[in-house]
Amino acid sequence: MAPAPLRLLLGLGLGLGLGLVPVPVAARARARDGPPPPGPPNLVLILADDLGYGDLGSSGHPRSATPHLDRMAAAGLRFTDFYATCPLCSPSRASLLTGRYQTRSGLFPGVLYPGSRGGLPLAEVTVAEVLAARGYLTGMAGKWHLGVGANGSFLPPHQGFQRFLGVPYSHDQGPCQNLTCFPPAERCWGTCDQGVVPVPLLDNLTVLQQPLDLPGLERRYVRFAQQLMADAARLHRPFFLYYSSHHTHYPQFGGAEFVGRSGRGPFGDALLELDAAVGAILGTLEELGLQKDTLVFFTADNGPETMRMWRGGSAGLLKCGKGTTYEGGVREPALAYWPGHIQPGVTRELASTLDLLPTLAALAGAQLPNVTLDGFDLSPLLLGTGKSPRQSLFYYPPAPDEVLGVFAVRYGRYKAHFFTQGAFHSDTTPDQDCHGLTPLTAHDPPLLFDLDTDPGENYELLRGGRRGEPGVLQALKDTRLLKATFDALMVFGPSQVGRGLDPALQLCCSPGCRPWPSCCRCQ
Repeated sequence: MAPAPLRLLLGLGLGLGLGLVPVPVAARARARDGPPPPGPPNLVLILADDLGYGDLGSSGHPRSATPHLDRMAAAGLRFTDFYATCPLCSPSRASLLTGRYQTRSGLFPGVLYPGSRGGLPLAEVTVAEVLAARGYLTGMAGKWHLGVGANGSFLPPHQGFQRFLGVPYSHDQGPCQNLTCFPPAERCWGTCDQGVVPVPLLDNLTVLQQPLDLPGLERRYVRFAQQLMADAARLHRPFFLYYSSHHTHYPQFGGAEFVGRSGRGPFGDALLELDAAVGAILGTLEELGLQKDTLVFFTADNGPETMRMWRGGSAGLLKCGKGTTYEGGVREPALAYWPGHIQPGVTRELASTLDLLPTLAALAGAQLPNVTLDGFDLSPLLLGTGKSPRQSLFYYPPAPDEVLGVFAVRYGRYKAHFFTQGAFHSDTTPDQDCHGLTPLTAHDPPLLFDLDTDPGENYELLRGGRRGEPGVLQALKDTRLLKATFDALMVFGPSQVGRGLDPALQLCCSPGCRPWPSCCRCQ
């Protein structure tokens, strides 16, 4: 018999596609038994994986079918200058959850693997821990990728999430033959990691399925999210849902009803199903009568993996993509939706995933952790009472170095590249600057760009005709000073990725089985 939590999820059923799954009648009735006592808002954070700045319909992609995200964009606040802190997922996700640059927590170089000894240190305080201390029911569905550890010590249940259904790392970090690609009969395109256990699906700290069933995965996540929201409504508790989809990460996957429907190939089909999941979450909030009590925020962890060509995302007009500190690697779509509180519009204010923890804490009336935070409270910007306090942003590469410091600095409208380097994730584009064999290059003076007029970083100011314009030389001085000051004050934590690998730490539903690791299989 399936575990009790799984039986509960399976009993909810699905409507058409990933449309609204009916919320249990009892939960609806309890949610509406008189107005609940006033309290902090519910908070939903939706994170896409390897999604580019130009991938959504609202950002101008001519073939993307994202009606629910477009609805959020039209009825909410759309950011044009929103950034992740790193062009790779483990470091970026660490910053999002802690409000601190990844260098402080040691999430470098690169990403964590199934047998990594390291992970997000338990001493770090996540946004889930901040909100749980305020009385929130906290839950996460989707991709974690911040470490497993001995006995699952780094997993979400030990990082403030009271409920967790998801995958501990990227779904390509397992044998490719255990993944379902497009169409179902087609072999995986490209390569995935070999010599490791099949990718597991976890219910808190328990392996539910190994290898996981990718075509049915988003449905499970939606059921989990809806149950969390219904339970919170019944208990009259605020909730925090972190919905961390990995649909648009290579290799893309999707339910049968979405395959071939987008007109944009595997990536577009995966994005279409993710959009349907967003629609189901929004629909559940409406069904429970919670849409005016809930902030929904959508963004992504890093830019598109252009080496996958048509099977990857699009950075739109931005330069390069995943793995690089050019704009295409870290500038992300971002939407804030809260009917009755956030007015529809577009903001060009500078903002970052670093700002989510202090912003959500402020809205919840929660206490900030007693640590150095790199984020700012954006609630005045969201609520229309002020502007973003953020004036600068610092760009770290996937493998940061204390000697080199940050690779680039943005200050106001200007961005200065002190170092550049290509990345294999950004291969196949016509721009040689993006490619993996393009070496690390120091620039003195730095490459300086005006991102207001040239977001594609095509026209360098100091070597072009704008050197003498008012503000250009001052921007050079300002960015140099900002870099020097920031680098001098940054304290690098011990590298968690550098702690190495231990195959025994890989999650297996049949510990001690043979032949290892392919024997790790259960349903």
